[in-house]
Amino acid sequence: MGRHAAPARRRAAGRARTPLWPFLLSFVLIAVAVAGGLALHQSRTEAEQPAAAGPKTPDIDLAARSAAVDKVLKRRSAAVLQDDEAAFLADIDPANQSLVARQRILFTNLKQFGFAKLAYQQLSQQYDDAVTTKYGPSTYLVAVAMTYQIRGIDSVPVRSMLGYTFSERAAGKWTLVSDQDLDKRLPRGSHEEAWDTGDVLVKRAARVLVVVEKGQQQLATKLIGIATSAVKAVSKNWPGGWTGSGVVIALDDKIVRGADYTVPKNAEDALAMATWVYRTLPGEVSGEGERADSYVVINPHNRTRIDARTLAHEFTHVATAPYGAYAPRWLVEGAATYVEFLPMDGAQDLALPKYRQEVRTKYLAKAKSLPADAVFFQHPDSSYPLSWLAVDYLFERFGGTEVATLYQELAALGTNQAERDRIMTEHVGLTEAALFRALKTAAAS
Repeated sequence: MGRHAAPARRRAAGRARTPLWPFLLSFVLIAVAVAGGLALHQSRTEAEQPAAAGPKTPDIDLAARSAAVDKVLKRRSAAVLQDDEAAFLADIDPANQSLVARQRILFTNLKQFGFAKLAYQQLSQQYDDAVTTKYGPSTYLVAVAMTYQIRGIDSVPVRSMLGYTFSERAAGKWTLVSDQDLDKRLPRGSHEEAWDTGDVLVKRAARVLVVVEKGQQQLATKLIGIATSAVKAVSKNWPGGWTGSGVVIALDDKIVRGADYTVPKNAEDALAMATWVYRTLPGEVSGEGERADSYVVINPHNRTRIDARTLAHEFTHVATAPYGAYAPRWLVEGAATYVEFLPMDGAQDLALPKYRQEVRTKYLAKAKSLPADAVFFQHPDSSYPLSWLAVDYLFERFGGTEVATLYQELAALGTNQAERDRIMTEHVGLTEAALFRALKTAAAS
């Protein structure tokens, strides 16, 4: 993909199961950010707008409009933090009953998350003749950045996107008349949050937050238990220790954040996806956006198959998400699978020596190289075992600290094969090709 899109990583379920090994399969997606022509810069004054930017409304004081809308947005964020539903709904068009109902649900959802910080910021004005025709000449369609930090979950403030339509219903009084007009033009993976989907239930434990449909207390309790075990496992087993938190979203909706379970292959095979959370949005500082973390979204079709090992795999992706987007997929998925398969409280230990030998015999003997990024997910049945074997070898020979350091540098700088080989040679004295040959030699001995 081009530099404006983050690479997608998926883990599909293998259909062949070995009696020696309970394959615990999950699915990882690093959400693709597709800007779709939507500029992600702060709104400009009329004098700064290019002549062909869109229709002008000279009778509207743009500076006054910007200031008025800023006040609306500040009232809304303050209302959530202060648990004031009336203030949150005060600037909504009362004649639009469906909008009022959606926003009331949104408020109820938002207050459950426990934000330490919450703010809304106008970005760029958008233009749509149909929307202007519907709401009148004063229509103001604007992309909005939501900056938030969930208390005890997000280590730094992160950003999401939404789109609002305002109209001047009285002199200087700007009213929110729609919250859906920009949905299809917003970047994938940086909107459609869990709180946007309908009535939800949020349940917490130490370093864990779970989101389910309203009323699904039993599911929430189950997920809290296995997520807590998974967080402890990753904290213990990832080199240097992971001190972050795990967010698990298990809703009936098939599209949440960057997860799309309407795609047939995803719906059938996927268990869960770790979706990026952005410190800066795609297009603000870089085309890909700057990652802060990941939230895990569970496939509603396969909810009963989720266990602590599945979440340990996904939380390893969460732990490594801040490193960057350029690590080879064999390392990304191999590291997550490595942690997933380690001994874990509440989970039966796995027969790793037997599995190691099986991978060597069944997959390594037929392979000609480590799984390449371009074809990794075309052959998941072999890609995942081989990736695990490579990471297992690196941990055994060089130790966890060196593997974690290697991962960090590859993720940050491994933009091409030459850079990957340089970084690997510097850290472990092996290129990717040499690592594969070392796996062959170890198997032969």
